[in-house]
Amino acid sequence: MSKALRLSERWYRFGLWLVAVAFASFLIGLGSDVVANLPHVERDLALDDFIADRPAVDALRSEIRVAEGSAAKAREAHEQAQLKLDSARSDAATAGETFDNWLATRHATQRPEQDAELIARSAALDKLKAAERAALADVQAQQQALLDIEQGVAHSRQRLAEFEDEARERLWDAQRDQELRVFGYRLALTLPLLAVAGWLFARKRKSTWWPFVWGFIYFALFAFFFELVPYLPSYGGWIRSVVGIVVTVLVGRYAIIALNRYLEKQKQAEALPDVERRKELSYDTALARLGKKVCPGCERAVDLSDPAIDYCPHCGICLFDHCSACNERKSAFARFCHACGALAGQHAKD
Repeated sequence: MSKALRLSERWYRFGLWLVAVAFASFLIGLGSDVVANLPHVERDLALDDFIADRPAVDALRSEIRVAEGSAAKAREAHEQAQLKLDSARSDAATAGETFDNWLATRHATQRPEQDAELIARSAALDKLKAAERAALADVQAQQQALLDIEQGVAHSRQRLAEFEDEARERLWDAQRDQELRVFGYRLALTLPLLAVAGWLFARKRKSTWWPFVWGFIYFALFAFFFELVPYLPSYGGWIRSVVGIVVTVLVGRYAIIALNRYLEKQKQAEALPDVERRKELSYDTALARLGKKVCPGCERAVDLSDPAIDYCPHCGICLFDHCSACNERKSAFARFCHACGALAGQHAKD
């Protein structure tokens, strides 16, 4: 249709479409802010809100914190004891090697005056071995204490996990209910917008204020497909499939009804006399259809370049006639003759 418009009218229409897009963008921004803040209507849910025996859980958590602190201290003590044990073992091993070397020398020399030194060296070695055994006992005691603490922590954690698992199930149920409520808020906000957009599309899309009408329609469609549909509850995917089926059926039903109405209207129009049919066609509509090489009356394809065709072979409407002033063949929908500029007459072929 743009080819049939005046140049200035084209630019005006382009500017009005820009107005429609700008209006839709501002509405979308406002709507997105509103929809984004809808979840804040509901309070945030936490796991502790759904624990049945809160005092028992608090006591378990306190026990775990105290036990973890004791375990950290026990690990430090165990590490210190292990270092002492390693040192005692090293000292005992070194002294044992020295004693073995000295004892070998003693057997070789067979000197009786060294018996006292033998006794002293044996006593020192026994003392180091005793220190090693004491360090080992200390390490074992620290290991036992650490094991007791860790087993106690594990037991407390297991009891705490049982409480939290029960609470987590209730939390999931509450979150699902909350999501449904938030979705209901979005639905209550977007469905009326979609209904208003449908009414505007059906009744007002060709009105004087069509830029605002189309801007609101784009905004409603964006709100539905981008602010509502992504938040549809899934339930394994069947909810979204059902919604898709319903939307498709509704849109398809509207399209089928609209097509049948259009075909019925075209049949009734084609049954009217040529003059009445021509009155119902606007000048711009006729030029736009001729520019697409289709009949302005029935919109079927016609070879307009064939000079032998003056009437539509499908509906019989007059496409070309002759100027009453110069008898030049011209479009029957032209207001003036392109050859002499005379005002068009009755659009009847001479």
